Amino acid sequence: MKKIAVFTSGGDSPGMNPCIRAVVRAALYHEIEVVGIRRGYKGMIENDFEPLDSKAVSYILNRGGTMLGSARSQAFHTKEGRAEAYKNLKAHNVDGVVAIGGDGTFTGAKVFMEEYNDIHFIGVPGTIDNDLYGTDFTIGYDTAVNTAMEAIDKIKDTAVSHDRLFFVEVMGRDAGFIAALSGIAAGAKAILIPETKTDINELVDLLRKNAEKKKLSNIVVVAEGDDEGGAFEIAQKVKSKIGIFDVKVTILGHLQRGGSPTCMDRVLASRLGVAAVEALKNGVNGVMVGQLHRDISYIPLEQAIKHNQKYSDHWEKLVEILAF
Repeated sequence: MKKIAVFTSGGDSPGMNPCIRAVVRAALYHEIEVVGIRRGYKGMIENDFEPLDSKAVSYILNRGGTMLGSARSQAFHTKEGRAEAYKNLKAHNVDGVVAIGGDGTFTGAKVFMEEYNDIHFIGVPGTIDNDLYGTDFTIGYDTAVNTAMEAIDKIKDTAVSHDRLFFVEVMGRDAGFIAALSGIAAGAKAILIPETKTDINELVDLLRKNAEKKKLSNIVVVAEGDDEGGAFEIAQKVKSKIGIFDVKVTILGHLQRGGSPTCMDRVLASRLGVAAVEALKNGVNGVMVGQLHRDISYIPLEQAIKHNQKYSDHWEKLVEILAF
């Protein structure tokens, strides 16, 4: 392994920059050349490569986003696009690639490896959704949860002051981990997620009981992929059945993707970045590096993609108890 490439793809997540930094410095430590590919698979096809040295990744440890940029690439879905990407990787004498991203990033890497097996790929889980199997946490999840929690805390201040019912929508099209943990941490009365079916009548009954107890605030956290719709749709359904609240809706949106990564995300990203380089150095191919029970784990990309992290009903029971 004489030369490796690193890129970020899909939605950005806080901690991608610390991971890039770790990959670059680990490669240099092991006397391996490293290049960055700008804008993910799109840049791979368009030959947007740049050499990276230690200085290039200085002062990015605390920065959100990704210094290499990210983009979606329809061209990479085609054989012609992947052939062009392969040609560019070979022209730059790349032996191995570190792909930082989520489900779509790993799917692209898996398809590429099925066609071209002489360039090794290692995946690093960079997504705020925490929905990849084979790691306790993904890079960016902790920061996103803390961002959501802090926003809900602020909303709760005004909810208490005006006796309002707030529906707060957080990211989570297919997974409810951000909603669950930020909701529990901020004292939400209900948390609605894609993994469980939402019953509007049960929600209305819960809110009525809270009103009878004269609770000062009612916060309902909604993951954007809930089966009853987003926060606006659910708020309208609840409002049509119960008229005792002044109902407000807040959508946090891409606020959750930005910001300086937390200590946990910086350390996790650094550890996984180094592990990815060492995996390539040792001839490992086609796996995602993760952290399970504090130890580095390796899981085939196919399993990380197919077996999404399972949501535990423990969280649901915890919300029910704490909202009593």
